[in-house]
Amino acid sequence: MFIDEVILKVIAGKGGDGCTSFRREKNIPMGGPNGGNGGRGSNIIFKVDEGLRTLIDLRYQKTIKGKSGEHGKGSDKNGKSAEDVIIKVPPGTTITDNETGLIIADLTKNNEEVVIAAGGRGGRGNKAFATHANTAPQISEYGEPGEEREIKVELKLLADVGLVGMPSVGKSTFLSVISASKPKIAPYHFTTLSPNLGVVKTIDNRSFVVADLPGLIEGASLGEGLGDQFLKHIERTRVIAHIIDMSGFEGRNPYDDYKIINKELEDFNEKIIKKPMIIIANKMDIEGAKENLEEFKKKVPDVEIFEMSAINKQGIDKILIKLADMLDTIIEEPIYDESKFETHILYKFKKEKPFEITKDSDGTWVVSGKELEKLFKMTKFTNNDSIRRFSNKLRKMGIDDKLYELGAKVGDNVRIFDYIFELKA
Repeated sequence: MFIDEVILKVIAGKGGDGCTSFRREKNIPMGGPNGGNGGRGSNIIFKVDEGLRTLIDLRYQKTIKGKSGEHGKGSDKNGKSAEDVIIKVPPGTTITDNETGLIIADLTKNNEEVVIAAGGRGGRGNKAFATHANTAPQISEYGEPGEEREIKVELKLLADVGLVGMPSVGKSTFLSVISASKPKIAPYHFTTLSPNLGVVKTIDNRSFVVADLPGLIEGASLGEGLGDQFLKHIERTRVIAHIIDMSGFEGRNPYDDYKIINKELEDFNEKIIKKPMIIIANKMDIEGAKENLEEFKKKVPDVEIFEMSAINKQGIDKILIKLADMLDTIIEEPIYDESKFETHILYKFKKEKPFEITKDSDGTWVVSGKELEKLFKMTKFTNNDSIRRFSNKLRKMGIDDKLYELGAKVGDNVRIFDYIFELKA
């Protein structure tokens, strides 16, 4: 089964908790802190495997979750980091953040990999908090939560040449003749229900990859037929081979077919129609094809057209040599603009607020924010020193000042996630 798009939730592993511990050894009455740090949680990593051709392995995985790091222990023992979770995907896989719409990675090379969700760092043990002023701290941290994301994983096939055209124009037959690919062929529309790839070798020993894309129809770019599912696979191709049934055997006009397909390509992505294109007149062995070709040439002047009978294997070598010549001169370009990636420089100008403050109907002040959430989840509220450290952090972030600025008074309730605090002077 060919699967080329899935939506997943990825949750990286939580860091291990830091340990609060003190040396307890004979003849060492004033043993200091020796609580170790927690280990890092699992990263969620996507890695290219050139042996894969579909995303079917991800189809039934709604959530991919990493493991937590090991907790720190006494005697200065740090916890082990969790093993990373590696998800293998085919070359040509694009991963997009569903919330921002920005591309996280476009993976095209074998063994290329990227961290999609970073594992949380381990919480620090109490030894890490020791200072000259506090030689025996009771403070340690919970591990940092792992990064969570909802992502869209989309496959756009890596092929040098994309075959396009109306249903039943002979694309599958052409691919079966020029390569070892065995696409399903039958005398009815939409025989091809998924893209097929074939490696082609010319008579002068040059090779390239051809993709047979399911038949397009008018309105494909808007969701008609099967075209909207597979038009995206044309985006990576360097050359488009437009195959036209010049015999009119299906009752269609060859020139009308040509215009319709080109319009669908342009409507889907105007960059596609600007790609180098070769026109292949197929079924030239059928009566009336020669006459139709002459009429076609009058409407499309100054364009080189290659005649072919795929079923009789006539005109094939000349077409393959032409395609190879074109590919030799075309430089492969990225299909996405740099601005679509979340690593683009514009992303640097997006500075998130460190916190937000709202007020509930019952008068409780509500403080939220990503940095605040991380600090909150890493604080051990069972320990007074940890609570004091948390309060000091809030003060340094400017939360107290902002609350007073908004009209909060000493004694007001302040809610941060599941905890309610009383505002102090």
